[in-house]
Amino acid sequence: MKKAARKSKRVPLHKRRRSRIDELAGDDGPDEAVALILETLPGLTRLAERHHLDLLAYLLGMTQMEAEEHLRVRSRRKLS
Repeated sequence: MKKAARKSKRVPLHKRRRSRIDELAGDDGPDEAVALILETLPGLTRLAERHHLDLLAYLLGMTQMEAEEHLRVRSRRKLS
């Protein structure tokens, strides 16, 4: 007697494992997320520049400026 074939209920690897960013960011809120992003951007920018990914390096620089502005505005509101 043969067993009926069952479909595998495998979950893709990218859905099973939480990313390192998810683990680091946690549920602390947007300010902590921006701080984490700011912490990682310089290394990513250097990596993009090293591999001559000029547009990507430019966009990462713009992202850094936007993140810094976000924190500056938030800290100004908290002082008021």
